[in-house]
Amino acid sequence: MVSEISLSKNVCVIGAGPSGLVAARELTKEGHIVVVLEQNHDVGGQWLYDPNVEGEDPLGRKKFQIVHSSIYASLRLTSPREIMGYTDFPFLVKKGRDTRRFPGHKELWLYLRDFCDYFGLREMIRFDTRVEYVGMLDYGEFGKDFKWVVRSKQKTAEKVVEEVFDAVVVATGHYSKPRLPSIRGMEAWKRKQMHSHIYRVPEPFCNEVVVVVGNSLSGQDISMELVEVAKEVHLSAKSLDITEGLSKVISKNANLHLHPQVDSLQEDGRILFVDGSSIIADTVLYCTGYSYAFPFLDIKGIVDVNDDRVGPLYEHTFPPALAPFLSFVGIPRKIIGFPFFESQAKWIAQLLSGRRTLPSYNDMMQSIKEFYLARDVAGIPKHNTHDIANFESCDRYGDHIGFPHLEEWRKQLCISALVNADANLETYRDSWDDHELLQEALRSPHFTQLGAQAFTM
Repeated sequence: MVSEISLSKNVCVIGAGPSGLVAARELTKEGHIVVVLEQNHDVGGQWLYDPNVEGEDPLGRKKFQIVHSSIYASLRLTSPREIMGYTDFPFLVKKGRDTRRFPGHKELWLYLRDFCDYFGLREMIRFDTRVEYVGMLDYGEFGKDFKWVVRSKQKTAEKVVEEVFDAVVVATGHYSKPRLPSIRGMEAWKRKQMHSHIYRVPEPFCNEVVVVVGNSLSGQDISMELVEVAKEVHLSAKSLDITEGLSKVISKNANLHLHPQVDSLQEDGRILFVDGSSIIADTVLYCTGYSYAFPFLDIKGIVDVNDDRVGPLYEHTFPPALAPFLSFVGIPRKIIGFPFFESQAKWIAQLLSGRRTLPSYNDMMQSIKEFYLARDVAGIPKHNTHDIANFESCDRYGDHIGFPHLEEWRKQLCISALVNADANLETYRDSWDDHELLQEALRSPHFTQLGAQAFTM
């Protein structure tokens, strides 16, 4: 529902990555007073590359730093730049920078910096500031007039700062807490184990026998990089029914081998697979994804993370008992992210100003219940609750606020890239056959009047 009420709120946004930046922009446009708390020294979140990983690894063996970013040095986008970017700030080619359609990670970070500077967001961001606690203030009637206590600490400060806000937007991302499998012998295995979260470059694996667990995009990318330096790379996958592209890569590299799932890790360094085969390995590298984590949130169990299901959340965004004063941006996966985050941010901003209203608590809870049931009936595991993987859901989400549906060219370019990657894993970023779609995209308003406006800086 839409109304004409416009009330300004003091809002804390946690995180200055892609979801936090667009949340700050939309909240400011709606007239709210915004403070963004960012634990790193600059914007970008996951896209702020950090080569230093000294500290402790997920298994507590070696000393690696606990870092936020999971970006490795050679990473390139898996989607073409045309479909990336917010709807009013296209991800254009800029002279003197990485001009490829599938640029490296630094180019997307520079795009986010451009976005931040163009909309004047930097002045509301407190960098090097870690959020230590977010909880409800005992104030007024529960669910209506309560406020939020936020405690944060700057790197160079001794004291924790405590502040009170009308609302909190959590935009901390979901690619920082490694999700590890449960494999017999992991704890006793004395050789090197690590998660891809702290993988940066292939050189440390020179002449090693490496087992890569997981054949997602990162597992495939890292395996292709490791074959250039490692003695052998053994890729362990849930299914041996692999794409044509991966099959081509394996047939081309004599030191790259495909295996089924790992059964156990033996104390003598042997890795046993479920088909009975085994190899002696130097390193196990887990490319097994990430889990959601909000260690700073103290909300009395109203929202929890159960096998990577963050809930209950209405439309992946609002806990019904606390909406709209607590919200999450960036939880969904397998989407064209930036436009989706933008639609989330617009909805949150308009709800907080009173221009829109949510359904009743009971209606939101019923909607969540029906969504969970539908996922269960479809046989989708709980830890994939937030994998959307279809354009229709994104379009329906936008309908809540009249946000435009994804353009057809954007959808088709996305599908084209996925199909090309399946067929040509090594070359799809530099060789494609979607020229007509590309020209249609470049003729669209997203790249014409919007593009001209976005880069007159």
